Amino acid sequence: MKKPLLVWLLGNLVSIAVFAQVEREPPTLEDEPLIKLKSNRLYGKLVDSRTQKGVDAASVQVYALRKDSLITGMLTKANGDFSFRNLPAADSVRLVISAIGFTSKDQLVSLLPAGTKNNGDQPLEKDMGNIVLQPDAQALETVTVTARKPALEMGIDRKIFHAENSLTAAGGTATDLLKNIPSVNVDVNGNVQLRNNTPQLFVDGRPTILTLDQIPADDIDRVELITNPSAKYDASGGGGIINVVLKKNRRAGFNGIATIGGGSPKVGNGNLSLNIRQEKFNLFGSANYNQSGGRPRGKTLRENKKGGITDNYFNQYSTGDLMRHNRSFRFGMDYFLDNRNTLSASQNITGGNSSRAEEQQQEYLNSSRVLQRSGKRTSDADSRYKRYSTQVDFTHKFPQPGKELTANFNYNWGNGTNNYSILNSYFLPDNTPVDKPARVVNYGDDNSQQMTFKVDFENPISEHAKLETGMRSFINRQHSILSAYSVNNGAQTKLPLSNNYKYTQLINAFYVTYSNKWKGIGYQAGLRAEHSRFDGTLVDSAKKFGYEYPGKLNQFFDAVFPSLFLTKQAGEHTELQINYTRRIGRPDFWELNPFIDISDPVNLRQGNPLLRPEFINSFEFNINQRTNKGNLLAIFYLHNNPRDITRFSDTISAAQYQQLNNAAIDPNAILNTYINAQTTNRFGAEFILQHKAGKNFDLTPSVTMQYRKVQTGADKLSISNKGLNWGAKLVTSYKIVTRHPTLFNNFSVQFFGEYQSRQVIPQGYQSARFNADLALRKEFMKNRKAAVTFSINDLFNTNRFGTIYDTPAFYQDGYSRRNVRNFRLNFTYKFGKSDFYLFKKREPKTEEES
Repeated sequence: MKKPLLVWLLGNLVSIAVFAQVEREPPTLEDEPLIKLKSNRLYGKLVDSRTQKGVDAASVQVYALRKDSLITGMLTKANGDFSFRNLPAADSVRLVISAIGFTSKDQLVSLLPAGTKNNGDQPLEKDMGNIVLQPDAQALETVTVTARKPALEMGIDRKIFHAENSLTAAGGTATDLLKNIPSVNVDVNGNVQLRNNTPQLFVDGRPTILTLDQIPADDIDRVELITNPSAKYDASGGGGIINVVLKKNRRAGFNGIATIGGGSPKVGNGNLSLNIRQEKFNLFGSANYNQSGGRPRGKTLRENKKGGITDNYFNQYSTGDLMRHNRSFRFGMDYFLDNRNTLSASQNITGGNSSRAEEQQQEYLNSSRVLQRSGKRTSDADSRYKRYSTQVDFTHKFPQPGKELTANFNYNWGNGTNNYSILNSYFLPDNTPVDKPARVVNYGDDNSQQMTFKVDFENPISEHAKLETGMRSFINRQHSILSAYSVNNGAQTKLPLSNNYKYTQLINAFYVTYSNKWKGIGYQAGLRAEHSRFDGTLVDSAKKFGYEYPGKLNQFFDAVFPSLFLTKQAGEHTELQINYTRRIGRPDFWELNPFIDISDPVNLRQGNPLLRPEFINSFEFNINQRTNKGNLLAIFYLHNNPRDITRFSDTISAAQYQQLNNAAIDPNAILNTYINAQTTNRFGAEFILQHKAGKNFDLTPSVTMQYRKVQTGADKLSISNKGLNWGAKLVTSYKIVTRHPTLFNNFSVQFFGEYQSRQVIPQGYQSARFNADLALRKEFMKNRKAAVTFSINDLFNTNRFGTIYDTPAFYQDGYSRRNVRNFRLNFTYKFGKSDFYLFKKREPKTEEES
């Protein structure tokens, strides 16, 4: 396995060297000896054509002629003045001017007086006088209407959600942010689903070992949703791709944002983000602390059956107290070697801990609902983690517009501990103890490593034709140790559910896509080939399991993933697209791990090491209709899933109960695991409207519908289910803007509401649920530098997740909720200085010396 990987990496390095030499450019002024003149100077003033006043903070840049490399640049002063001194020896330069709300200028400037030649003895000086800037009507309209990025940008192939517009997530985590996005659902455990399927979760376009609760919302710039990715993207994940893009400011000078907040229950957060941009360097960093408390609640009502007749009843009521602490520190640098080459590096350090105390009250009743005995279960859990992520990126832009070579390396590693103690006590109806209390303690450790290396090359062949190709290698190593003991009179006995489990996953990929236009129809055809291997080991028993695709010649098509996109502009404001992709869903760590989780004695969880990857054939038809006040996106899709990875539940067998007897579990406990279904089909439609109802009132309603049919079999038991589910979300934002300063000027209100109907699963359905959030924000100080945000999550205290199982052996209705209604108050302050210099500037100078 090592030799092919080494050859592949060497091939990548050779590719980089070859591409970097393509179209070698002529030498620049920087390649030749320069004569530094005593006072070579260029200066002038930018003036607004409407008011004849100076234009403040406009960008003025000076470029060399023989290569469009930047010599120097500056922002104009408040009166519109700019000045450059000690420029390199050259008769002419190129001057580029841009300012928000004005048309850009790009012109050649001769530093020599007319009819003269430069003999190198005299300094050159050029007064540009007043340069008049004309207003850009389109840009001005955009600034006036939106004044900020739209909350949601909808394209025909992806949706982009800008985090700064989500007031309800301020001071929270990525979990709070993602639940606001159309088509995305977040369950009680923080797991994300896109169209009721598990997507690939990326951070800055790379795999991550972080969970959503470990990513602060204040660090997120935007979230990108790609529901049906082309062959260019990783083929893993039946639910598409969710890419969380972290903030990285590149504004000139020194800039920062500070946030501090608190709330109930036990909510607290603080964030500081800084960047310094000077000449060829951009330095950025952020530090974040986030804590939150919770009061988990749950209820389970079960009817156990024998031969289709009720045998007994079981009820369980749970209450708890949850506390989470997360800390993160991120820093990095962009180094602009020249206008065409950029090197970036960043480091992310994350750590935290959580604790959970829970009490469960249990009732055991006979078939006549008469109490036979009761139980009390208390548990205390503590977990800690550390995560590290290193990223290095290189970008080379060729002289031809759009032609680009990128190389990326990402390394994630981390470790954690998870310890908990459980005490079970049982009583007769008169409160007489049935037996001595049973205690179980668990000690868990985990280690993880991920490495990703990829190279991408884009080559525009003509106006419409483009070729893209690339390679990617991903290595994932996990090791988990759990030691479980029963405790009796202070003595510990190791239980069979202890495990020592490790695996290595390797995926190597190559892709090529070609796009062009034919008779008004744009098309993109792509093909991706992936070789994947999974090697798992139960260390104590030396049992091995895993898979390799393709492992045999007849499995070749299991490793090939084609894609086809057809796009048609149907009128000025309507765009149509039909696409097809084939993808693969590989089981994750918890779906494979054979460890039995006994934290809930009547609802056990266990992975299945015999799982195999699932495959997804995905078809979509998209209609994007733009209007004067927004746009409407309609999507119709079909997902065909052979070998769908499906959750399966059944009561534990007598042998399993005997194995776990010392762990104090219930003899009628349900074991939840995963199996490969025969097939699952999903037919669905989505309608998302983005509408501006007035100058400052935004409406984004969305409706999703899906018909699901699943058929599976386990232990000769055939199970099938089908049904329609639907959901709706509404995000409304209103901002008050007055001509004269008032208390309500720059005051914003945002409401988020969500409803999900019941959804079918193989053995029952998930219950319907409703949730609503509300947030208020007041911006103040000059240029709205400061803001106070107050938010309420779960406004009506209704957000809970329920599941109903209906099988021949039992009927169970239960729900759980991770938290109750919470409140947050945040203060944010923006600061900066555009002419700040970390290092003393020497030459060329950008302002006159007195």
